[in-house]
Amino acid sequence: MREGVTSVAEHATSTRLVELLTQQREALGTAWLESVSRTLRGRISVAELDRELRELYSALVEGLRAGGFDWQGDAYAEVRALLGELSRNRARQGFTPTETAISVLACKEVLEPTTETPAEDIHAYLRLSRLMDALGLFTLEVYAKTREEIISAQSEQLMELSTPVVKLWEGVVAVPLVGTLDSARTQVVMEKLLQTLVDTGSDQAIIDITGVPAVDTEVAQHLLKTVVAARLMGAECTISGIRPQIAQTIVALGIQFGDIVTKATLADALKHALRRNSVEPGRAAGAGA
Repeated sequence: MREGVTSVAEHATSTRLVELLTQQREALGTAWLESVSRTLRGRISVAELDRELRELYSALVEGLRAGGFDWQGDAYAEVRALLGELSRNRARQGFTPTETAISVLACKEVLEPTTETPAEDIHAYLRLSRLMDALGLFTLEVYAKTREEIISAQSEQLMELSTPVVKLWEGVVAVPLVGTLDSARTQVVMEKLLQTLVDTGSDQAIIDITGVPAVDTEVAQHLLKTVVAARLMGAECTISGIRPQIAQTIVALGIQFGDIVTKATLADALKHALRRNSVEPGRAAGAGA
């Protein structure tokens, strides 16, 4: 019985809100637009903002009319779609979470009851306030997910840029590594190196670790995996950039590179690769000049 009474009361409240929002559409819509505009400080055009909020206002009224306060129901599908689009756009445009959420929560300020508001309307406004809080949280969730996707995509792009494979000479390619070498980056290095070996027909690869701050057992394992992958493609690898500190660390950790050639500098590794390709370093330099 109580559930039935509650349902009837909720329906009456949502019906009253539909009436109030419909009667005051222009005034409330204008006040909502002004409130959000002040927060965004001209970072989005008034025309675009007006379109977004008018569409959201209409969808909210229809949601209340057809679905009451069940914002997760089918009646609020358009509201959720509009908020999702708004949140993703704000995230891509660099707006903060607060600036994004205010597009929804400013509606509460606009609808705030006054001392002259009838008691039954105050109850309706308070119920609407809870609904807007839920929609505001939904907006922030979509915003956060979009930001994570953007950051992830940017990380992948940076990883691609930070692992170039360059052709040094006919048959010789090099991978100058800078920064930490982890599993994800090792996979990128492998893929790019193997693809470059195929594209250029090279059989000598140099992995330069001059820019790698430290070599531990994990980094060494990643290097070995890359070398093995290159060998499976028929290419011989040389690791260059073995500084004194790194050499001492490798010895202390007992890391074994086996028959992999290591050199102190990239220049030494290039000379070695050219000799293995039966090209005299002096003649190669002269030809390059």
